[in-house]
Amino acid sequence: MTANYNQLPSPCFLLQENRLRNNLQLIQRVAEQSGCTIILALKGFAMWSAFDIVKQYLPGCSASSLNEAKLARTHFGGHIHLYSPAYTDHEFAELIQLSDRISFNSMSQWQRFSDQAINAGVSCGLRVNPLIDEVETALYNPCSPQSRLGIQEDELTELPAGAEGLHAHALCECGAASSKRLIEAIEQRFGHLLSDIKWLNLGGGHLMTSSGYDVQLLIDSLADFRSRYPHIEVVLEPGSAIAWDTGPLISSVLDIIRRDNIEIAILDTSATAHMPDVLEMPYRPRVRFADAPDKKAHSYRLGGMTCLAGDVIGDYAFDQPLQIGSKVIFEDMMHYTMVKTTMFNGVQHPAIAIEKTDGSFQVVRQFGFEDYEARLS
Repeated sequence: MTANYNQLPSPCFLLQENRLRNNLQLIQRVAEQSGCTIILALKGFAMWSAFDIVKQYLPGCSASSLNEAKLARTHFGGHIHLYSPAYTDHEFAELIQLSDRISFNSMSQWQRFSDQAINAGVSCGLRVNPLIDEVETALYNPCSPQSRLGIQEDELTELPAGAEGLHAHALCECGAASSKRLIEAIEQRFGHLLSDIKWLNLGGGHLMTSSGYDVQLLIDSLADFRSRYPHIEVVLEPGSAIAWDTGPLISSVLDIIRRDNIEIAILDTSATAHMPDVLEMPYRPRVRFADAPDKKAHSYRLGGMTCLAGDVIGDYAFDQPLQIGSKVIFEDMMHYTMVKTTMFNGVQHPAIAIEKTDGSFQVVRQFGFEDYEARLS
């Protein structure tokens, strides 16, 4: 399979259609068996050339900005749920024309904008903070007591007039037990409001397509909640689960140098520009055919091609020595990684391609100077 990648530009994000469909089929089963609605979170996966596939299984998107809402309306259609930590006056009138539901992050935002949205026929709700601690990395935990995201229970003794829903995003790549505890926390902290709402959005982070995930526990937890509150439409909006392990970032070795007894392979991709979570989280991406440095014969430090000194992906070992032109394949790069890329340093942005179900490749996007130039002035 790796040899076939020579047909593709380098670097290149490669979506594998079979894997995407497998994920979507599982997610569709969860929706059907739990009686819930599941939509695509664009903040995690916004590859709109694949939307014709995704919308065969999901009825809509969640958006967190005007641009995401425009992307959803232009390329996906269906139901659009909007949430942002804060809205601006100059964008809000356009936002409510694009959205079916909108969540407000604070009571001050509700007071400022809700009348406009309600008068436009948009179903409005409030994002709440259930104060649970299910996320290992603090950078991605939205539910700390100091979080700027969501309204806490002491601020919300009753629903304001016109509010029809609640929205709680508390998870990040979590298991089904975390989803169950989220539901329990909603009932504990905001149960006094549940009889008065029409919908409850449980956000993303339900990593139902990952290996070992207890899918039945998720289905049972959601169905149990719906049996107690049959008047409430329950919505999930995963991003990672949809594109989980659906394709790699393919790169090539540009140079190999030796420094202080370390072999360094400089690649045509970059941690800081193309895989920022490697540095921000931080985390160690999986590399195909590679292992920890002490596990195989030939060890290398993989570095990016930007001028940032810290543009280092990590140390890996391979069975065979790397050479200039060797492919280095970073696994599971379709969710979040692609949407967070930059053009820092003007380095070549990865192309975007799809591996079809028949094994053929379609390059759907390549980037050039015009793309870099258009971001600046």
